[in-house]
Amino acid sequence: MSQRPLSPHLQIWRWGPHMLVSILHRVTGSAMALVGLPLLAWFLGALASGPEAYATFAGIMGTLPGYVVLFGLSWAFFNHMMSGLRHFVLDIGAGYDLDVNRFWSVASPIIAAALTIALWSWLLLAKGI
Repeated sequence: MSQRPLSPHLQIWRWGPHMLVSILHRVTGSAMALVGLPLLAWFLGALASGPEAYATFAGIMGTLPGYVVLFGLSWAFFNHMMSGLRHFVLDIGAGYDLDVNRFWSVASPIIAAALTIALWSWLLLAKGI
């Protein structure tokens, strides 16, 4: 009895795309909570504090590192949203067929990347960069 594993682990389970989607869902949720929420609070505080505070916020977020953070947060949002929609479909009892599950496990991060690129293309074109 003591030589048997207590539960299955990585030596038993084969790596699949659904595992990556699950891990990314947790990581993106944590990123939005730990980075996005303070950034949102800073944005709202700067907006309420007046033109000088907002100009400071906009100046910092308008730099390349600011764009990288905002791009990453938008990707995290879309990835978390697509993974959540996939999970919602699973919660209602659909999508458990292995081929369907694998398809949406692969498609959800691809759709999230496409949505992120589409958003930033629109933002940068609207800004004239």
